[in-house]
Order: sequence, then structure tokens, then C-alpha cells
Amino acid sequence: MSVAVGLCVAANYYAQPLLDTIAQELRLSSSAAALVVTVAQVGYALGLVFVLPLGDLLERRRLVCVLTLATAASLALTAAAPNTGLLLAGTALTGLLSVTAQVLVPFAADLAPPEQRGRIVGTVMSGLVLGMLLARTVSGALAEIAGWRTVYWAAALVMLALTAALDRRLPRHQGTAGLRYAQLLCSTARLLRMEPVLRTRAAIGLLAFSCFGVLWASLAFLLAGPGYGWSDSDIGLLGLAGAAGAVAAQLAGRLADRGRTTLTTGACAFLLLGSWGLLLLGAHHLSALITGIVLLDLAHQGVHISNQSLIYALRPEVRGRLTSAYMTCYFTGGALGSALAGVVYSRAGWDGVCTLGAALAMLLCVLWAASTRWMRERWRRQSDAAAVLSATLMGGSVLVAGASLVRLA
Repeated sequence: MSVAVGLCVAANYYAQPLLDTIAQELRLSSSAAALVVTVAQVGYALGLVFVLPLGDLLERRRLVCVLTLATAASLALTAAAPNTGLLLAGTALTGLLSVTAQVLVPFAADLAPPEQRGRIVGTVMSGLVLGMLLARTVSGALAEIAGWRTVYWAAALVMLALTAALDRRLPRHQGTAGLRYAQLLCSTARLLRMEPVLRTRAAIGLLAFSCFGVLWASLAFLLAGPGYGWSDSDIGLLGLAGAAGAVAAQLAGRLADRGRTTLTTGACAFLLLGSWGLLLLGAHHLSALITGIVLLDLAHQGVHISNQSLIYALRPEVRGRLTSAYMTCYFTGGALGSALAGVVYSRAGWDGVCTLGAALAMLLCVLWAASTRWMRERWRRQSDAAAVLSATLMGGSVLVAGASLVRLA
């Protein structure tokens, strides 16, 4: 499941190190090229709304195999696209259909014993993180050798092979919703109204992934520009700097099993804020840029896994719809971040992008602080050592973020 999740989610990230090359071939501006990322995220969000709830209704192995087969076809459409319109159409369809990754995550949670659910979800999500990272690295290297279209042809063949493997290895699992499709969609919307924890964590996830989208939708333009002048393969290799996100997924899952989701979310929120100070310096210093990428990916994944651990514990019988509600908000944030990044970079450059990211991260910190009021009792039970560690992380991160904002001013 971890390998399958990684390969499915990779389909949405092949374009990120290739944006400058695609823009040159199709004669697009930087903001128009960034729409490739935005459209992928919007398509994914639509898939989360209209496709993911089917995991509670249909037999999951068959659903997964149909989705991966259709994803192979959409990747082939992207590879063959002669113009911007078909490129965006193929990208949108790939995003819509590659929601398979989020069908598999609650599937794994259903199969896991409760006391190990956080660790197992973290293991599956580490595959997702590595898929995102390796997608950038492999696509950059392959595009350097054989052109960006070859990346999508190869990805289509990989998805065909994955379909055959999943059909062979996944267990059968019938959904138990007992509802019609329209009722299923309505019940997903009702969950957001009825579950305050889901609402809060969905908003936190939206802001965290918007920071992620801001970074990766604009980074290729910085690295391909006059300051660095990197090739597609060089840009793709930098994606490996985010491998810490896989470590964060495992650690956050284990902390969730111990009931430390609030502490983990707070520390990661302030770490996310601090990472933008280093990313600002990264315009001229590669070491600061790499460190900022590592910290941002680590913090983003820590928030995400903590969110999922809390949400999956709410109502086990509707995990597919809980995932749909949460992940729709989450990927809407990614689409928003990538869209804003393209516009801001074209008008204000890298400094403007870092200001945007820091502002979104600050909103996340404020929302987390507000959400902890109803959990004060849990905070009182935290050990003194944990409180000191948390305060140290938060204070240091705020200082870094403050320095970056002073520099901008």
C-alpha cells in the first residue's frame, strides 16, 4: 500500500521541476505555467469530493484498479498534448483520478489495530512523501535526457503495471455505507458541520498545504533564473532535500499513538513559520535554501499526520467520507497556494513568495493556538520537559520568522 500510494500521488508532481521547460516550449508566462500545478490540485480536490466517498460504498480493490487504469490514460493524454488546453485537461484528469492514494490510506487504517493505527498510517504516508519527492527527481532527470513528454509516457506505463499488481495483491473489502451516491455526498458535507475536530483540522491542513504549494510552485522559477541557472535535472534533485518529510510522517504517527497530537501540531506549525526565514535567505545561499526546504517538508508532514490520526479516530465506520472532507480542504489549500505563488512571483519575485508563505504559516499558528482552548486539560497533563521543548521550538521559530519579515520591510 505504501508503494502504491507513492506511485499514485507522484502523478500530480512530475510537472513541478519542469515548469520552466514547459513554459518555454508552449510559450507561457510563469503565472500561466504555474496553472499546471494549480489545475492538478483542483482536479485532485474534485476527486476527493466526488470519487473518494465511493470507498465507503463500493468494493475497494475494484475501485482502486479502475482509478489507476484511468490515471494511466490521463497521463498518456498529457504526454501527447499539442497545446496548453489539452495539457491542462490531461493534468486535471490525472489529479481527479489519482485520488487512489487517499482511498488506500483509510483502507490501511481500517485494517490496522487501534493501538497501531498512527504508526501504520505514518508508514503508508511515508510512501506518499517519498512518491512526491522522487517524482520531482525522476521527472527532472528523465526530462534532461529525453524531454518532458517522455516523463508522462513512462508514468503511464508504470500506472498500467501498478494496476496489475494491485489487482493481484490487495484484499477484497466491501464498503458498508448502505447509501445512494447522492446521499453519500450529502453525508460527507454533514460531517464537516457535525464534527468540530474535523472542521478545525481541515482548516489547519488547508493552511499547511498552502505553504507547501507556495514553495513548490515557485521554486523552479527561482532555480532556473539568473541567480542559480539550474537545469531540470538539477531542480529535480533538490526535491530529495524534502526526504525529512518521510521521517516526520513516521515520528508524528508514533507520537499520535501516544496522544501527543496537539503538541506535535503546535511545534510543527511554528517550525513551518520559521522555515520561511531560511527560504528567504535561500535566494542567494544554497545551504539556507536546502535547510528551509527540509524544515518546511518536515513541519508540513508532521501537521498532516497529526491531523489524520485525530480524524480517523472520530468515527471508524465513515473513514472514507472523513478523509474526503478533510482532504478536499487540504488540497484546496495546495491549489490556492500554488495559484497565489505564480501571481506573486511574477510581480514581487522570491521575496514576495516568502512573505506570502510566512503570512499563511502565521495564520496556521494563530488557528492552532485558538484551537487548543478546548483542549487545555490535555495540555495541563503534558510533562514539564515537553512544555519547555515546545516553548523553545516556538520561540526560536518566531525569532527566525521575525528576522525575515524585518529584512523584507
